[in-house]
Amino acid sequence: MRHRLKDLISGVAIYGAGGVAISVVRLLLLPVYIKGNYLTAADYGALAIVGGIEMFLKVVFRWGLDGSFMRFYYDRQPGRELQRLASTIFFFMLGVNAVVLALCLALSGPFARHVFDDPRQVLSLRLMLVNTFCISFTFLPFHVMRMRKRAMTFSAFEFARSSGTLVMTIIYVIGLHMGIPGMYLADVTVTAVLLPCLWRWFADLVRPTFSVEEMRAALRFGLPRLPHGVAVQTLDGGNRLLFARYVSDVELGIYNIGVTLGQGIKFFLSSFETAWAPFYYEAAREPNAKEILRKMTTYCVAVLALLVAGTTAVAHDAILLMATPAFLDGARVMPLIALGLAFQGLYLLTSIGLNLTNRTAFYPVSTGAAAVVGLGSGVPLMAHYGAIGAATAFLLSYMTQASVAFVFAQRFYPMRYEVGRIARIVIAGVVASVVAVWVIPPLPALPGFFARGTTTVVVYACLLAASGFLRITERRFLSEALARLRRRGPRRALGNAE
Repeated sequence: MRHRLKDLISGVAIYGAGGVAISVVRLLLLPVYIKGNYLTAADYGALAIVGGIEMFLKVVFRWGLDGSFMRFYYDRQPGRELQRLASTIFFFMLGVNAVVLALCLALSGPFARHVFDDPRQVLSLRLMLVNTFCISFTFLPFHVMRMRKRAMTFSAFEFARSSGTLVMTIIYVIGLHMGIPGMYLADVTVTAVLLPCLWRWFADLVRPTFSVEEMRAALRFGLPRLPHGVAVQTLDGGNRLLFARYVSDVELGIYNIGVTLGQGIKFFLSSFETAWAPFYYEAAREPNAKEILRKMTTYCVAVLALLVAGTTAVAHDAILLMATPAFLDGARVMPLIALGLAFQGLYLLTSIGLNLTNRTAFYPVSTGAAAVVGLGSGVPLMAHYGAIGAATAFLLSYMTQASVAFVFAQRFYPMRYEVGRIARIVIAGVVASVVAVWVIPPLPALPGFFARGTTTVVVYACLLAASGFLRITERRFLSEALARLRRRGPRRALGNAE
């Protein structure tokens, strides 16, 4: 059990390190783009439209087959069986996506001229289409790295891609004043360099072969994830688009600031999701699979509860750090947004039974129900309660997604979770955030942020320890980990995941 926990912690840390650093730099560059007049308000409007289309096409171009490849990877013997699976998926996507790309490119001109005032955005749209087509194949080598436990290699490629895109964006947008087309040209440039470098990771899997039987199995598992992915995009973007009907641009901007900062929990969720899938697929093959998954769920809930408590505690100070007092109303929605994303984390943890039993047809059911609840409740809530109503609708949508998926997963892969320990986690999180908010006196933004954040962590840890949450073996594991950190430093203590 202890080595399993080490594997998951190492995977989350390694997968997330590069992405967090680059995301912070990108956030700091936003004032540079705006104050330097490199991007105008109209540019950001065009970017929202092109970016929305891009997110939708990323789902369509993969057809849910990225999930199929990971699901069946362990079921196929290395060699011809695995090559047949990978080659079938590769050639299917190559043929079908080429047709979709050609159709989109043919329609891009009339569409762009109808939607955008700036004729340059035709180029932005076309560059996005080409790049989305190309990167749709990258899940094959990246999944191979994950399944072979090459976390450091995966993270290095991700960091190189993100940092390369960042550098090229600065060159094209700031250096050459290319605007939004420069952003998408940066994507295409980096993708053109990245694909040849990734070739060695799936060259031995692609052969001139195609299996109708494999294709049927892959589509049967993966295709239900297509409407699921579309519904996920509705959860992420539909909430703010609906809220825009009820408020002014200023009020929407304040809400967006709160949503953006409340979504800081995503830094953990994105890296966790990357590490979690290969972890549970491998763990499911062991005799004590359910015990491993049950305990890992408890530990992950503990992290999510701490992140929500911390977000709640520092909300006021975070707004003052990142914006101005005029945006302080955004602090009210941050805890609700963070809690909603915590339920997304619960969804990732408790819905794994649908993957393990090939019941992926229930994914779009859970996400579709979430979209209906979120948008349906949003209409009355936003009209009567403004930003709080919008954030509540966001929370309700993710609560629905997690609940529906949990019910279906328990039906096909029943598990008994550690309800008592999870209850202690929730109580500790609530008390820690309340203490940090009400006990710490008013302070300037930066000192207040660190004081309340530190208080939350300390109170949370003390409450869990006092409640008997940690068992003897877990206390021993934490003691040994802290000892290694003191002797070696945090980077070496994680170990080499290669």
